[in-house]
Amino acid sequence: MSAPLHALRRQAPGSLQSVLNQLKTVQGWKALLLRMRAFVALIAIIVVFSAISPAFFTASNLRVMTIHVSIVAIMAIGETFVILSAGIDLSVGAVAGLAGMIAGGLLNNGLDLGPLGVVVWFNVPLVILIGLGVGAGCGAINGLLITRLGVAPFIATLGMLSVARGFADLRNNGTTFPDISGTPEHHNTGFDFIGTGSFLHIPFTIVLLILFSAAAIFISKRTPFGRRVYAVGGNERAAELSGVRVNRIKMGVYIISGTCAAMTGLLITSQLNAAFPDTATSYELTAIAAVVLGGTSLFGGRGTIGGTIIGSFVIGFLSDGLVLVGVSEFWQMIAKGSVIVAAVALDEAQRRRQTRASSDTVAALVEEVVQSEKPVAHV
Repeated sequence: MSAPLHALRRQAPGSLQSVLNQLKTVQGWKALLLRMRAFVALIAIIVVFSAISPAFFTASNLRVMTIHVSIVAIMAIGETFVILSAGIDLSVGAVAGLAGMIAGGLLNNGLDLGPLGVVVWFNVPLVILIGLGVGAGCGAINGLLITRLGVAPFIATLGMLSVARGFADLRNNGTTFPDISGTPEHHNTGFDFIGTGSFLHIPFTIVLLILFSAAAIFISKRTPFGRRVYAVGGNERAAELSGVRVNRIKMGVYIISGTCAAMTGLLITSQLNAAFPDTATSYELTAIAAVVLGGTSLFGGRGTIGGTIIGSFVIGFLSDGLVLVGVSEFWQMIAKGSVIVAAVALDEAQRRRQTRASSDTVAALVEEVVQSEKPVAHV
């Protein structure tokens, strides 16, 4: 085996030596910046808005912005698992709204068992579990539509978006539950803690983001389920032939997505101390933008939870920065839409670059093998 071929096979693609070799060329620097686009964008946002407004990069404002980011990031974590499997979930915003309305109704009115003339009241932990169960149930329905009926993920989750939002409106005839603080006699007070409380002087919303992130990173990197999610997204047919139960993996990722969406809805409801049917409207676009901006490919099989968290900070800091400097809400919508388009365009550019690099590597290997097997002419 020749020295170049031996060195190529010996070096791991993600090894330090490989990265250092890439940085010796302009193309290598471009590839590195493309992979780190979310982090570079986050630094740029912090620098720009800090220069425009001295109040941006202060401890109190960073605390508030991180709380805002945490709400979207939890939803984006669930969306990451779906996109890693080469799927999409457009229903997360509506599922968040439905979970919030279910929780609000249970806290405000209890569960009215009309024929029996009995009203059942639930304590806060049970209300939270029921809300999360609603999200998991919606995710399971999405999974069944996709795996059992063969409905495309885009259509299945788009339908669930409409259904979940409709049920959220029906829960209280299109109106809100304006006060869900609960009553001591029903033992259902304290729901506001998850949205506004603190643990060891850290806002509980941020604590939840840390817990969800740690669990997601562990699942994606350290468990067979996580490895199979990447396998399904990378090549579903190959994963199936390798013995992976593809349908079970798809069911799992949609259940995770629904559960994370429900947690987002419960956090928003807790912060407002009221349940609104239109809670988390258009959050699905923000979550998808955070996932793709963080480096997860829309084609599946490539991405990280850490990248999604950074992408969420980019979206959140950009939105809050625009509000802080007084930019119109309409321009904020334009900026957010531009970020989504840019994120998808960069993802496509990275995919083409990696495909081209893989093709060049394979071609070089084949050429070297062919050259080594050529017969030597003897005179």
